[in-house]
Amino acid sequence: MVSLVVRDYDEGLEFFVGKLGFELVEDRYMPEQDKRWVVVKPPGNAQGAQLLLARATTPEQQARIGSQTGGRVALFLYTDDCRRDHNDYLSRGVKFVRDPSDQPHGVTAVFQDLYGNLWDLVQLNQ
Repeated sequence: MVSLVVRDYDEGLEFFVGKLGFELVEDRYMPEQDKRWVVVKPPGNAQGAQLLLARATTPEQQARIGSQTGGRVALFLYTDDCRRDHNDYLSRGVKFVRDPSDQPHGVTAVFQDLYGNLWDLVQLNQ
């Protein structure tokens, strides 16, 4: 599991579940810390990584929203058809900074999440 700092749980869910089609794994309130444990995963991802949406609560955390890796690609989302998913995500309003292109390892594209973090959408050669 990897955590991603978000401004708000519900806007994170709107993007990852609503636009990217991720599945909600868990959304549980934790009263002792006054926060939610919100976990999502890519569709069909039986054993792969999950994403914890972690609400920023301090000024330092808030400053990291959208720039957790200093402008480098933060996360990698694997697919069996990069061009199909690229077109689907475009139709849902996802912003791409690099359209699909053939690479030695497969087809890749780069998109931004709701805060500007960069993601590689990757289709590996088989």
